[in-house]
Amino acid sequence: MLIACRLFLMILLSVFTLSAARAADDNQNTLLVFGDSLSAAYGMDTRQGWVALLEQRLQQTHPEWKLVNLSLSGETSAGGLRRFPEALERHDPEVILLELGANDGLRGLPVPVMKKNLQKMIQQAEAIDAEVLLFEMQIPPNYGPLYTRLFNNTFHKLADKESTTLVPFFLEDVAGNAKLNQADGIHPLPKAQPVLLDNVWPLVEDALDD
Repeated sequence: MLIACRLFLMILLSVFTLSAARAADDNQNTLLVFGDSLSAAYGMDTRQGWVALLEQRLQQTHPEWKLVNLSLSGETSAGGLRRFPEALERHDPEVILLELGANDGLRGLPVPVMKKNLQKMIQQAEAIDAEVLLFEMQIPPNYGPLYTRLFNNTFHKLADKESTTLVPFFLEDVAGNAKLNQADGIHPLPKAQPVLLDNVWPLVEDALDD
């Protein structure tokens, strides 16, 4: 009988703890990071990536926020658009960091299609009253100056059209620096990740405080 009582109390305590954890989670706002390999910590321990560093900073400065990272290496704007509705429905984020488009550019995919895909995602986010921070992407001139200029200008034009906050090129001071990038020359090393975080933090902090 004593064993049965103890077992019942353990079960009751477990249920209470789980319910309390869920209640605390429900009271938190959600920051969704939706990007590609640059946000998925490609080539390193995910705990070293700028998104993991951002989560650590949130725990210190904005504990009322939780972070969900759905970034996927190799993701294009088309792939992101396919995954986006389910991500919104499941996580119901208040703020979204949309970091896509680089793989479209590296593959020479049509810029108007990329723009349309990103625009649809922004509009879907706005439909649930989520604020989007659109990350500016830039590419090397592999496909000629016309394509490069069209690609680079797309993010500014889209942000203006949708009245969306544009995060300036967050690889600033990192891209092109062999000491801060992996052997492929594209993906930043772990020691560059704090720089990426510092590049995006001011605008992210503004969005969280708003």
